Amino acid sequence: MASSPFPPVAAAAASAPPRLAPRHPFAAAAVAARRSSLSSRRGAQGFGAASSLDLAASTWGAAAGRDGCLSCFPKSRRGRSGLARFAPCALPHASGLSFGSRLSGAKVRHSHILRAAGPDEPHVASPTWSETSLDKHDLDHAISRQELEDVLNTPLPEHPKLIRGQLKNGLRYLILPNKVPANRFEAHMEVHVGSIDEEEDEQGIAHMIEHVAFLGSKKREKLLGTGARSNAYTDFHHTVFHIHSPTKTKEYGEDLLPSVLDALNEIAFHPKFSSSRVEKERRAILSELQMMNTIEYRVDCQLLQHLHSENKLSNRFPIGLEEQIHKWDPDKIRRFHERWYYPANATLYLVGEIDDIPRAVREIEAVFEHTLSENEGSPVPSGSPFGAMASLFAPKLPGGFSANLTGEKSPATDKIKPIKRERQAVRPPVEHKWSLPGVALDVKPPAIFQHELIQSFSINMFCKIPVSKVQTYKDLRSVLMKRIFLSALHFRINTRYKSSNPPFTSVELDHSDSGREGCTVTTLTVTAEPQNWRSAIKVAVHEVRRLKEFGVTMGEMTRYMDALIKDSEQLAMMIDSVPSVDNLDFIMESDALGHTVMDQLQGHESLLAVAETVTLEEVNTVGAEVLEFISDFGKPNAPLPAAIVACVPKKVHVDGVGETDFEIYPDEITESIKAGLDEPIYPEPELEVPKELITQSELDELKLQHRPSFVPLTEEENVVKVFDTETGIAQRRLSNGISINYKITQNEARVGVMRLIVGGGRATEDSESKGSVIVGVRTLSEGGCVGNFSREQVELFCVNNLINCSLESNEEFIFMEFRFALRDNGMRAAFQLLHMVLEHNVWLEDAFDRATQLYLSYYRSIPKSLERSTAHKLMLAMLNHDERFVEPSPHSLQKLTLQSVKDAVMNQFVGGNMEVSIVGDFTEEEVESCVLDYLGTVRAATSPNTEERIEKISFRPFPSDLHFQQVYIKDTDERACAYIAGPAPNRWGFATGNDLFNVIQRSGADAEISEQVNLDLTGKKRIDVRSHPLFFGITLSLLAEIINSRLFTTVRDSMGLTYDVSFELNLFDKLDLGWYVIAVTSTPSKVHKAVDACKGVLRGLHSSRIVERELDRAKRTLLMKHEAETKTNAYWLGLLAHLQSSSVPRKDVSCIKELTMLYESATIEDLYLAYEHLKVDDSSLFACIGIAGAESGEDINDDGADVDLDGMVPMGGRGLSTMTRPTT
Repeated sequence: MASSPFPPVAAAAASAPPRLAPRHPFAAAAVAARRSSLSSRRGAQGFGAASSLDLAASTWGAAAGRDGCLSCFPKSRRGRSGLARFAPCALPHASGLSFGSRLSGAKVRHSHILRAAGPDEPHVASPTWSETSLDKHDLDHAISRQELEDVLNTPLPEHPKLIRGQLKNGLRYLILPNKVPANRFEAHMEVHVGSIDEEEDEQGIAHMIEHVAFLGSKKREKLLGTGARSNAYTDFHHTVFHIHSPTKTKEYGEDLLPSVLDALNEIAFHPKFSSSRVEKERRAILSELQMMNTIEYRVDCQLLQHLHSENKLSNRFPIGLEEQIHKWDPDKIRRFHERWYYPANATLYLVGEIDDIPRAVREIEAVFEHTLSENEGSPVPSGSPFGAMASLFAPKLPGGFSANLTGEKSPATDKIKPIKRERQAVRPPVEHKWSLPGVALDVKPPAIFQHELIQSFSINMFCKIPVSKVQTYKDLRSVLMKRIFLSALHFRINTRYKSSNPPFTSVELDHSDSGREGCTVTTLTVTAEPQNWRSAIKVAVHEVRRLKEFGVTMGEMTRYMDALIKDSEQLAMMIDSVPSVDNLDFIMESDALGHTVMDQLQGHESLLAVAETVTLEEVNTVGAEVLEFISDFGKPNAPLPAAIVACVPKKVHVDGVGETDFEIYPDEITESIKAGLDEPIYPEPELEVPKELITQSELDELKLQHRPSFVPLTEEENVVKVFDTETGIAQRRLSNGISINYKITQNEARVGVMRLIVGGGRATEDSESKGSVIVGVRTLSEGGCVGNFSREQVELFCVNNLINCSLESNEEFIFMEFRFALRDNGMRAAFQLLHMVLEHNVWLEDAFDRATQLYLSYYRSIPKSLERSTAHKLMLAMLNHDERFVEPSPHSLQKLTLQSVKDAVMNQFVGGNMEVSIVGDFTEEEVESCVLDYLGTVRAATSPNTEERIEKISFRPFPSDLHFQQVYIKDTDERACAYIAGPAPNRWGFATGNDLFNVIQRSGADAEISEQVNLDLTGKKRIDVRSHPLFFGITLSLLAEIINSRLFTTVRDSMGLTYDVSFELNLFDKLDLGWYVIAVTSTPSKVHKAVDACKGVLRGLHSSRIVERELDRAKRTLLMKHEAETKTNAYWLGLLAHLQSSSVPRKDVSCIKELTMLYESATIEDLYLAYEHLKVDDSSLFACIGIAGAESGEDINDDGADVDLDGMVPMGGRGLSTMTRPTT
């Protein structure tokens, strides 16, 4: 079951890791080489058997929209909880084909695969590679073209551990043993029915069944106390119910697989359509419909309506139609279920620590083979039950596999006597009009969607073709060549135009397969400020045509081939540490598309094999075909775009004039496209890429000058290194004052992460410098230069050395984070880059202009977002109009200069104010050598204490007419949301100047526990939570879990006032305050009742006391998260944060190693002691209700700026928002 998105464990353990952007201009191209598309896909895909290409050139680098943001505000639940964070590569094992035996001449040396670990995202790594090995002219011509074709047409190897089978009633199943996370497994039941299967009067009924079946299951409810989590979602073609479960119960060690399978069987095939449950879910869905109906959702719908105007995908959005949802009775819902929900129309996926495969198969048989007789279904047809579209929407599975596994027939199978019954056996086909030469003859004029809530200009050019299944080496080779080609396009636009002020905000080219839509879609997306839309279109299509005409250069092909091979190798090294949910998502999507599923090692070997055969000429030929719908636009034989859709505002801001109407016409868009294609083009020059940023001679000189060394950690003790054997954490301090923490771990094989934390952040901004830190950090990111190296050179240096870095600030700190591969001196390269940023940063006027314009645009977009407007008003009211916690206003931005923002940032970069943490699969010698060489040679700058310059932060006193406010915005559709917030302590027990541990000690004077660590009655270790520095971090995290559960069961489930409600905490580390926020969505008619109900839950913990069952469930949830996250490097970075920071004096290693014991030892009385310091009375509580509709009650007060809320930004990927939200 989805829980609060706030990560309380990481926060309690070591200050929540900073919210770092996924990409940064210093390494944008490195990310482009491995970025997987989100477009209309249920999960991220790997490189090999999933041909997805998504390449973007944008001004996003420092996650500026999130700097200074309300981290406690909710992340929109746009996808399944725990969706894949990275794509398991589908790329052969030793049985795979080796082209080396067929080809002579230049060869690729296979790197040794040492071990495996799980990453945060696909990362790149490199074998030894020469430019000559890329050109087939250098190959021995002993092999003929026909022989090469024969080899390339060989099928790719199948995943060696993936078990496929089919029961006699038609239910298919796939089982993949997987060790990460340990002692857990994923069970997903995918029923091949979605909104596309609904009739005219059934629009939304598949989603209704998902709700009723899932939440009405008593067997699912019985799993809630076991540590299992469950959820469900619906899209065009699928309804998926999934359970993430421990393998055994904690108390008695009972096997949970039978119970999980039994719950899925009841949910999918035996739901109870009671009138009460139907009515309850009808209310929830109507609330969900209004919650989803953001402007981003409406834009998504417009794109899909035009892209798929010829079929039902254009008007069968899973959420359904409100007027129909009101009408259905249980009988009508039941009839749809009977038509589609039967075993032959479903696939069961099991991925996780399943050691006994034959036993798992017997469990599947025992639970599901009786379903046929109970449901009265038809026998399994000899062909696919999905007709012509089977290859796109259903996995191909052999029948009778279970018998082969067990060696005998199942007794249950023999007893089944199928009863024939009328049932629709073939799903309605989805006909597409393909964007192929000579196929489409009718030219569609550009469509324009204009709305008052749209802030910027965007245009999408779509090309739609059939899915090319990746099943042979030739197919894989084609994917590789496309990725090389499109990586070059991304880098060219990103670097060339970001070195000056570009006319666009972002240019993205996505080429991806969509199992949800049953096609491959190529999309060029251009976003820009409305006044720049013509120039933005011209630049994008001009670069596309230039690449198509001249192709990539040999240097570009070498560079991106190398990066993609490195990506593949890195994933192969992680083969044994990929999380189960990531492997499962990949398998589900690949099967839906008909791609061959390989493991990471198979994929790497296959990629190495096909890479040897690639030529520059073929890369340019294959890549040019992808872009023809743009580059040849308007020519007689060119493939026609499937659609061109522009989404534009109704009014725009013009300096000196104000709001004016924005006018645009289809023929103007067409003319701009053609004008860009008519611009003169020139070949791309080769760019010199530095092999190192600091030469050995320069390093020797630096070391002579600074004489770096490690010094004692404290003045009191002459200890130069502290090592904790239990956690493996080492602490050091350099002679220039920089603190160093590191941990050696093999969680992620030959991968490292590093984070620089600089104390101060936005809190150091004063009344005359509002916005200086956040704009300064963005300026440094936008520039992307260091020393004498250009932005282009720095980015390519990152590509070659597998570095991804991000730069960000929040209210308390500035962060710079690096991810790097530990091969070919990758760690030294990352340290070189950090040294150059600290010592030779470059501040550019045009980068400052772009950063300022970006925040100006954010500010002006506030009135067009209901959620942001409401949150903005709440924050300004609660924090006395303190602009440090929201985005800077135009007035503040106008006062900033390049020098002022540079000073605001760089004054914080002083030795004693910087802490660097490193986690990875390196040696002690490797990491300490890099630390001394590149951090020890940073100048020991000094500056006044930043803490002394922090202006006081306070909550608005009571009484005030701002404790309750309302926001109204004009919209064509009605929606409502609300935020309720109030003061809380910070993580370490400080509250606006008061040390709450003094209160805790007085309250606990008579406590039974008198010593720090004791044994309870069962002999288990128990710690005195109240005397521990993390008392508030632990107890408030547990309270958040309990309050979230109560909000769901009360406000949503019992009262039917909302679909989505959450309680989240923002606990600072350095600042002596924190706050909580309840976020709730509703309808205008119910939102006030929803707010009252939320207040009732928040204040009702005394009248309805917490019981042990609630506390145990909260503990189990948080400990399970902690256990899983300790397998990742990023989580350990969060644990190490502030370990030596003087501004967080209560943090030490005990906060990390005693974390589990602290959770287990916390009592209900401890929670109530912390609850007393959550201010929930009327004088402390702030609330703001936002209502959108045609009748606007008042204008929004724009006297400040807002924060870009997590989850409230436009969603990535066409159509992703049309998927229904997870049911819980």
